[in-house]
Amino acid sequence: MLKPRTLTKKQKAQASVDTQKLYAVDEAIALAKQNATSKFDETIEVAVNLGVDPRHADQMVRGVVTLPKGTGKDVRVGVFARGAKADEARAAGAEVVGAEDLLEAVQGGTIDFDRCIATPDMMGLVGRLGKVLGPKGLMPNPKLGTVTMNVGEAVKAAKGGQVEYRVEKAGIIHSGIGKASFPAEDLRANFDALLDALVKAKPSGAKGKYVKKVAVSSTMGPGLKIDTTTVAGA
Repeated sequence: MLKPRTLTKKQKAQASVDTQKLYAVDEAIALAKQNATSKFDETIEVAVNLGVDPRHADQMVRGVVTLPKGTGKDVRVGVFARGAKADEARAAGAEVVGAEDLLEAVQGGTIDFDRCIATPDMMGLVGRLGKVLGPKGLMPNPKLGTVTMNVGEAVKAAKGGQVEYRVEKAGIIHSGIGKASFPAEDLRANFDALLDALVKAKPSGAKGKYVKKVAVSSTMGPGLKIDTTTVAGA
C-alpha cells in the first residue's frame, strides 16, 4: 500500500493560495503570516505595480515613508559629518561616523551601514563615492532627507521605521512592511502607510490607472494578489 505523499512546507504554502483570487488586504496579510514557516523571522513584503514608465523623468516615483509600527530590522546608519555634527550623529545612535577616514573605508570596500546620511558640506567628499554608493541605493539625497544639517533627526528616523522606496524599470516598487512576528494590525498599519505614500507621490506624468496591481508575500512564501478596489486611493 502506497503511503500518502507528505507535502513540504513550501508545497503546503502554495496549496493554501488561490492564484486566481483577489484577496482583501487583511486576509492576504493573515495568510502571508501563516505561510511564513521558515526558521528565521521572515519579512512581510509588498510589491506594487504602478502605471508609470520610470524611463521618463516626470514618471519617476521615489521617496521615503515612515512605517508607524517600525520595520523590525536593526538598521545600521553611516554618517558623513565633522565636529559637532559628528557628535550629534553618534549621540542619535549612528554606528559609523566619519569624514575622510570613512571615505577611505568605503573606497576600500568596507560598507558597514544600511543607510547613509551626510551634512551638505560633506557632499563634495561623498560625491567621489557615487559609483560605489549609487548602485547600492546608499547615495545621500536631499530629496530623501539624507543630506541635511539635522543629522540627529535623520539618524533617528532611519532607525525608527523610515524606509526608502524607488520604482524599478518595470514600474514595480518592492518594500518590506515588517516581520511575520508582527501582529496583523501592525502590518496593516504599515501597509496603509506605504500605499498612502505611494498614492501621494503620484507623478504628474502618470496617465491612466496608477495602482495597477498589489501583492503581499513573506520572504519565502507565495504571493497573494490584492483586490486594489479595497486599497484607499488606488
